[in-house]
Amino acid sequence: MSKHFDNPLDVLNHYWGYDTFRPVQAEIINSVLSGHDTLGLLPTGGGKSITFQVPAMMLPGLTIVVSPLISLMKDQIDNLLARDIKAVSLRSGLSQREVRLAYDKCRLGKTKMLYVSPERLGNKNFIAELRTFDVSLIVVDEAHCISQWGYDFRPSYLKIKELRAIFPSVPVLALTATATPRVRQDIIDRLEMKNVEIFSRSFARDNLSYIVRVTPDKDGKLLQIFSSTPGSGIVYVRSRRRTREIAIRLAEAGISADFYHAGLSPEDKDEKQNRWKDGRTRVMVATNAFGMGIDKPDVRMVVHYDLPPTLEEYYQEAGRAGRDGLPAFAVVIASIQDKATLTRRISDAFPPKEYISRIYELAGNFINVAVGEGYDHVYEFDIQKFVKTYDLNVRPTLGALRILTQTGYLEYADDSYTRSRVMILVERHHLYDIDLNEKTNNVLLAILRLYTGLFSDYAYISESQVALTAHVSEQDVYQSLLELGRRHIVHYVPMSTKPYIYYPTSRELPRYILYPKSVYEDRLNLMKQQIKAVKKVVYSNDRCRQQMLLEYFGEDTSAECGLCDVCRAKKLANVSADTDISALANRLHAMLINSRGLTLNEIYDIPMGGATRRDITEAVRLLMDNGLFKLSPDGLITPVR
Repeated sequence: MSKHFDNPLDVLNHYWGYDTFRPVQAEIINSVLSGHDTLGLLPTGGGKSITFQVPAMMLPGLTIVVSPLISLMKDQIDNLLARDIKAVSLRSGLSQREVRLAYDKCRLGKTKMLYVSPERLGNKNFIAELRTFDVSLIVVDEAHCISQWGYDFRPSYLKIKELRAIFPSVPVLALTATATPRVRQDIIDRLEMKNVEIFSRSFARDNLSYIVRVTPDKDGKLLQIFSSTPGSGIVYVRSRRRTREIAIRLAEAGISADFYHAGLSPEDKDEKQNRWKDGRTRVMVATNAFGMGIDKPDVRMVVHYDLPPTLEEYYQEAGRAGRDGLPAFAVVIASIQDKATLTRRISDAFPPKEYISRIYELAGNFINVAVGEGYDHVYEFDIQKFVKTYDLNVRPTLGALRILTQTGYLEYADDSYTRSRVMILVERHHLYDIDLNEKTNNVLLAILRLYTGLFSDYAYISESQVALTAHVSEQDVYQSLLELGRRHIVHYVPMSTKPYIYYPTSRELPRYILYPKSVYEDRLNLMKQQIKAVKKVVYSNDRCRQQMLLEYFGEDTSAECGLCDVCRAKKLANVSADTDISALANRLHAMLINSRGLTLNEIYDIPMGGATRRDITEAVRLLMDNGLFKLSPDGLITPVR
């Protein structure tokens, strides 16, 4: 089915076109291929997926990947299929026919990777099918979700131990981008990892400057930042409405901007993301739905307009800047009032238990699920209509739904979407005997021309593309496919972008809902600690900000970064006209004042009387801090005239 490789580098080159691995990737891959349980700690952009996708192509059997994010699961499978790597997924929202096809491919060895949501591990039918698969590797992505001390704990992850019981000799690879020492140990314990090998990259970023600006005028500061700093950027906010509002303000100021959030259609998301990635849009204003799996190396600026609730989320989002190794900035725009806003998030996230039980009861009534029913079923859930129907406050309602998700009584997801897909149910030669009206016939012919594999599997389709090819409207495509479905000629699953509720267990009476201490009291205390840590990093001005981040993640904090606003303020306070760095900066300025711009590497090549690269870097930064040099979008350092 797939080409045999003996060397991981050959796999990397054949499928991805790279000649070398990123730091730590090779060590993790070799550990996995040697049969060791392995924990990989790679920061955002560190290439976690390569560490299991390469071994998957070398091992004889199936690799099972447990992933909590449906959108990320879909993106990875699309990328694998584009590289001619066979992969399938089992997640909420699939039809029974799609599930059966996936099972057959896994059992018959016609796929190398099976992506599953953690909730699937509680399905008895899946476990029965699983025993017929030849499994070589178990991968746990976003492994911090298994730890009650992780910022995104999911009880469904605890079912992963069942995989270990079924395949006791199969190695486990656990991967995460952000984990404190406490979370790391919890991952190892809960996955029952034996003789585990741990590989990690430092959380320090040598090219990233962490900067905080506390101001009563956030909009003014945001405009100033993008007016004075070139390059692509992301602005993170905490509400969908605000993404649009801020994007409009930036556009009105002449800064190319767009907005992105989980409620957009897949077509809108793809279009917005592509325009940003290829440079047609300079700034994306987004919720945290934007960023996962995005590999845009030349992001110069990530701005947090609203404070993140945890340093884990902040580090992941800020880390999307400067992946090309060039100087980049992670800026927090804060106000004094933001301290109170952070504190309020605690009561929103942990409403009283009585309130949570009431939300559980009302949600079941709203989607018409009777007590004792709902097991393993998915229901569309319009959160805005729900809170309006029962006169509820949206924030504590969302907090209640997330706690119910963590207790395992239901799963609420608001960032899910499924693309439209079609499979033809009749034999090819029977199509010629079917009497169709002209419009429906043109739609069917367009689908046959545009997509392959329709007779054996589902194909993702775009109604707009089909409409263009068939010379009809999108509504005509939709109606034609429904008609073909009613006649059992095709099976058509329309696109859905609505939030959903999934019941991993049958609906209970509210009085039987239990809230374990580990889910409520312990996590309430954890959130208080996390918010305290965010306040410390944002509002402290006496310590290197990267030092504080490293300390939070359990790294050595002996050296200051020299790049954050606190470190730069110290340097400017200490620098005088006769210091070496200041003299070097003056000399560079005099030499380059008439240049059209040089890269940092080209400046390093200029003879500077024995000055080290670090000295030159500091001199360039000093010139930039004082507005004498600037960094252009193409990476050139140019004098400001």
